[in-house]
Amino acid sequence: MIEETYSREESKYLKVGIYAAAAIALFTAYYVTHKDSMSHKDNGTYYTVDARFNRTDGLLVGDRVRMAGMDIGRVVGAKLDDNFKAIMTLDIKDGIHIPDDSSASIVSSGLMGAKYIEIEPGGSEDFIPKGGEFSYTQDAMVLEELLDRIVSMGKANRKKSCAECAAKAKQENK
Repeated sequence: MIEETYSREESKYLKVGIYAAAAIALFTAYYVTHKDSMSHKDNGTYYTVDARFNRTDGLLVGDRVRMAGMDIGRVVGAKLDDNFKAIMTLDIKDGIHIPDDSSASIVSSGLMGAKYIEIEPGGSEDFIPKGGEFSYTQDAMVLEELLDRIVSMGKANRKKSCAECAAKAKQENK
């Protein structure tokens, strides 16, 4: 009988393959057990409202709609209007009435997390009707633009402080 032996490199590749297969199996098991929370599996009824944004970077159909930290619906549609603004169609659970002066914002779960729509309720006693639209929206914050702003502010402050240091040095040399 022939006994197989593996080199260290082959053993390493075998271990990596086993770990990768285990990770895929865990991901599949997680998806199967949590897919109810990824869709409208509670068989409730929903009504639609629209929210119009200038940019929706990273927000996808199927993403959550939340109010006060609770899931109240899903994004079910996305299209462009005639002015090239994104119209996101939201399914909201029946029984949840959104004041008509509420705002819809695109936010993310953490620094690099998934995007979702957060609804900030207003104080009006009138509600957005079925098929209605949010009057106030806030677009997605783009991380690259935010970093560019921070860097440019830092550069401007550095130039300002360097100019002040040069002026002080001239006064001291006199």
